Order: sequence, then structure tokens, then C-alpha cells
Amino acid sequence: MTGCLTWIHFGDLHVDEADGYEGLSRFSALIASAEANLGDAVDFALLPGDNANHSTDDQYARIADAMTGLSLPWHVLAGDHDFEPGDLTAMRAITAKMAPYAETIAGYRCLFLDIVSAGKGGPDFRIDPAQRAWIERELSAAAVAGEPVAVFMHAYPGDLRDDPDGIAGLFAAHCVAFVDTGHTHYNELLNDGRVIYGATRSTGQIEEGAPGFSIVTLDDGVPSWRFQAIDDPWPLIQITSPADRRLITDPVRADNVPGSAFTVRAKVFGGVEMVSLHVDDGHVIPMTRIDGVPSLWSASVDGITDGLHRLAVRCDGSEDRIEILVRNSGPRPKRNPPVSLGRDVNAIGAWLDRGIDGAQRGPNKNGLDW
Repeated sequence: MTGCLTWIHFGDLHVDEADGYEGLSRFSALIASAEANLGDAVDFALLPGDNANHSTDDQYARIADAMTGLSLPWHVLAGDHDFEPGDLTAMRAITAKMAPYAETIAGYRCLFLDIVSAGKGGPDFRIDPAQRAWIERELSAAAVAGEPVAVFMHAYPGDLRDDPDGIAGLFAAHCVAFVDTGHTHYNELLNDGRVIYGATRSTGQIEEGAPGFSIVTLDDGVPSWRFQAIDDPWPLIQITSPADRRLITDPVRADNVPGSAFTVRAKVFGGVEMVSLHVDDGHVIPMTRIDGVPSLWSASVDGITDGLHRLAVRCDGSEDRIEILVRNSGPRPKRNPPVSLGRDVNAIGAWLDRGIDGAQRGPNKNGLDW
């Protein structure tokens, strides 16, 4: 087992004096909520780009001040708004490390990409040949080292102007576990049959629901994603394994399509003493803490029949639910042939329990003037 990697994602901030720094106020409130409730169960925090709406020194100074409220490592990407001056010099106020770079965190190779600097400004997203070669080398090195890979970039590969299919094809060929992005302004998950992609709603320019942050966990390479809005209650529960049916990418793996006996794991963010697993809203199994992994609980399940089943993990009035596909005998389901890798045609649609309404209201999708 590789282990768990968990991060929180604050969607595009678009910090701007034009709205009275309302987006910054939301960001500060979300940081306070994360600091109070997440403890040591999270490895880092991500800003996915479009941080300062006009890339001014004052906007970045205010962001940097807000970031001090969270005692987690930060990873910061650039978006098209950060590149408004034609370079990323001002953005160095909020990060000492500029993409592209790679870090191994909790046993996972994490690639942080720059898709703006090779373009001409605006949403002219490109990856230059040198960075593409670097990505391929890093993916190959991770495979040799046995490290699952997570990729962080401002937008989906399908939004790239040059070679979107080639970049998404690289991710698919190397079985990247998760690609985390901003840019859409709405919550969304894609499953292109090989790779799971996630995007998180904007913090500063909101068109759907309340502001919040997403929590992403990779559990032995299995991805799970939840959105926690600012007014949502705690504790927050995230079932991390097995995979929900909507997030299956490799039906041969037992943690994607389990047999009759399997282990359920869940992260519980917020102090709790009792956690329970409910199978098909009937059988209740107490869960136990896993030593050495903060906030991770587990329970063993046996005797489950073939077909679709519902799992719920509950504690202190909170719950998380997934649907799993079980196969004990006979052929396992086949992967769908890949179509349009890394593009939002592969969106899984609404998943209200996870904070996804499926409406795609963002300005980039609908031509609105932000």
C-alpha cells in the first residue's frame, strides 16, 4: 500500500479591490475554518492560479498576509490573470517556488505545471517543448520508483492550445491518479476512463452556491474528492477506498471493483471518537482508527453479493456516501475506450452529496465578462 496523500484546494481567488476585496474576505474565512478543523490530516494547501485578479503588488501582498493564517505548506500555480503583466514576477510575493517543479509528498510524485508562461496572455494556455519533455521524464521516473502521480495545473489539458491530446495521452499512459485544476469557476469531476480530473469553484467570482474548498485524498492511488462549503458542518467525512463507481479507472484493481470481502477506509476531519460503516443502509460495522495515518479509519466487509451497493460512513451527525460495484465471479467490467482524453466531455455530471451540481455555470464556459 502506497498510503494517503491529502490536500485542500482553494479555488481561483481573483483578489481585487474592485469588489471591496470580498474574495479575500472569503479566503480568510475559509482559511480560519481549515485551520480550526483539519489538524494534521492534510499534507498541503493548493492555490490553482488566477490568484490576483490583475497581478498587482497590493493584491499579492494581501493574499500573502491571508496565507499566514494556515499552518500548512502551500503550493501556488499561476493562471492567466496572474500573467496579466506579461510575466510572473509579482506572483513571487506568494510563493518561493515557481512551476514547473516536482516533489515527492507522502510517497506520491506531485507535478506542478506552468501552462501560462509559454502563451501570450489571457487564456492562451500552452506547455512549451522543454516542459513537455520534463513532464515525460518525471512520469517515467515515477513509474520506475513505484510512485503514483498527482498533477496540478491551472486548466484541463483540453484547454491547451498546443497538443492537448498529447499531454492528456501522457497522463493516461502513465496512469496518473489525479489531475487537479482551477479555471472553470465551478466544481467538476471528469473521468476519461484512464484519469480522474477535478476542478474547484472560484473563491472570488462565484456563480454556484457558497464559497468553500475541496479536499482531495489519494488512498493507495484511489482518488476521492469532496467540497466543504463555508457553512457546512464539521466533522467532514471522506470515504477514501474503495472507489466510488463514478471514479473507476481500472476495473481489474480490487480497490476499484472489489470482490465479496474488502476493506473500507475513510478520513474523518474533526475530532471524533466513534465512526460507523453502514452497508446498503442496513448492516452496521464499527470502524477503527488506523495507526500512523492521521484521521484514517477502517472496517472490513465480507459476504457482499455481486452488483451495485451503497456504503455510508457516519459519525456525530455527519456522513459520506458512495456507490460501489462488486464482482465476485465472472468477467470484470471492461474499461470504456478512451474518447477525448482530458476534456470536460467526460464530466461525471451532478453529484450533489459531493458539492457538484453539474450546471457548468462558469464564465469561461459561457462567455461571461469577468
